[in-house]
Amino acid sequence: MIDLEKAKKAFKDYLQSYDNQDDHGFNLKIVHTYHVVENAENISKALSLSEEDIKLACVIALLHDLGRFDELKNRKRFDSVGNDHALFAAKLLFEEGLITQFVDSNEYNNIIKKAIENHNKKFIEKGLNERELLHAKIIRDADKLDNFEVLKTEDIKDRFPGLFNNTEEFENSLISAKVYNSVKNKECVDIKDRVTPLDYWVCVLAFVFDINFNETLSIIKENDYINILIDRFKYTQSQEIMNDIRRIINNYIDESLRS
Repeated sequence: MIDLEKAKKAFKDYLQSYDNQDDHGFNLKIVHTYHVVENAENISKALSLSEEDIKLACVIALLHDLGRFDELKNRKRFDSVGNDHALFAAKLLFEEGLITQFVDSNEYNNIIKKAIENHNKKFIEKGLNERELLHAKIIRDADKLDNFEVLKTEDIKDRFPGLFNNTEEFENSLISAKVYNSVKNKECVDIKDRVTPLDYWVCVLAFVFDINFNETLSIIKENDYINILIDRFKYTQSQEIMNDIRRIINNYIDESLRS
């Protein structure tokens, strides 16, 4: 059996080893982790999973961004292109043996490993068994949900540090053709295609196209995340494109929920 309380205590103890605990990004990532745990629990319950699978989903959520803390410690910033934090988290847990601090049994090791390794990929790898695939999908949905929730109020410069100097520069930027085409094709944006500040913003909105469960899409619709996020800013050069992106994404959500 999974002892979720033990895993949570071990997570707190693990964080004590970092000397940059006053760093804003460090604390944001802690808050994010606990939000994702809550999201994973809610999605798992909505899917009527067993108590053990609900706890397993929560442990995966607790550990999914473990590599981000080391990234902040050594690189002083988040670097999704230059560093695969998911693979690094899996290395810490399963090559260096850290997983034993969080989970007593090795029964679930492969499920946890596969879910964490795949949580940030553009596509889930082929060949996973049914339970591995289920938990890979849950953590991806839970992670994306918190991105939507946090971005309702988070300072845009904190979310994308170093990309622009002020909100006006962000609002004045354009959207790259490859990024816009990804939305029109109802696909997630390849992070390597992001060039302008608005590309990064649209990339988050396009997470919708990788949502796995109608239960998650219902949460997105009920919270009106897409409209709220788009309406946060004025798009001085890209308003028409942003309106089209709004239409495409909201129609996709409605059509998916009807099917």
